[in-house]
Amino acid sequence: MMMDDRNHIAILTGCLAMVLLPACGPSQQGEATPGREKPFAVKTHSGVDMIFVPGGTFRMGSDEADPDEAPAHEVTVVPFVIDQFEVSHDQFKKHQLPNPSHWQDDPRKPVEQVRWRDAKLFCNERSLAEGLTPCYDEALKGWPCNFEANGYRLPTEAEWEYAARAGSGDSFPMGAKSLRQSSWHATNAGEKTHVVGTRRPNAWGIHDLHGNVSEWCQDVYQEDYYRQSPGDNPRGPLETPETTRRVMRGGSWKSSPEMCRVTFRQGQQTGDSDACFYTDFCGFRCVRSITVQEAKDMLQGKVTSL
Repeated sequence: MMMDDRNHIAILTGCLAMVLLPACGPSQQGEATPGREKPFAVKTHSGVDMIFVPGGTFRMGSDEADPDEAPAHEVTVVPFVIDQFEVSHDQFKKHQLPNPSHWQDDPRKPVEQVRWRDAKLFCNERSLAEGLTPCYDEALKGWPCNFEANGYRLPTEAEWEYAARAGSGDSFPMGAKSLRQSSWHATNAGEKTHVVGTRRPNAWGIHDLHGNVSEWCQDVYQEDYYRQSPGDNPRGPLETPETTRRVMRGGSWKSSPEMCRVTFRQGQQTGDSDACFYTDFCGFRCVRSITVQEAKDMLQGKVTSL
């Protein structure tokens, strides 16, 4: 039976937090390397549910879809934790940030109509609340990201796809025929957002990666970037004064089923200088670079902040 209340999911998450999540489905390139750690659920000091994702190598992109998804290429990422759910209204308002969302009828829905800079501001506020070093320097133009800081940030495009694939080499890791059960999109969303976590998670326990709201990434969007992307921890093209678009990943409540595929890319205007940013399908989730031992310390309630 499909869960329709996040409280039920929270109970399941609590159970997962004490055990390692099995890597579901057939073994394919992208799955956690045998003998290494597998993904597992953790909870932050502020009570946010996250999934530890071990580093690994996978095949990113596609040679059979839109031109900006090609060529498919091998990429390696290092370990990180990623929010199990998209950032919701209640999480956003917890840090005393004004809620820009179109739909505010349920605090458990994903925040949307979020400018790229506001998403970064949330990452910094959440970092400070947990005693972590913010990744974004608000004193510098463009708020550059310090990837060496231990705080929260937006995922790189490679991290997002690695987590969304969850070990699968398919465009629809949970199966195209199962999209209605795993995603809120144009054919079943009723032209609105829904409470986070009310569709089935992927094989690593992460919800709403293929629908509900599309998600900001850290990277600058460049259509042909995959032709020059480095193989180790790619972070997108270099920023320039002319940079106006950032990568947005995942389908949304208004996306066609085909746009919910794991390799689909969008180059979205950041809205940072737009007083009328009405893009009500723009949401996000946070990541944090972390070692497996730090993630296990989180399970045991040990302090990992500086």
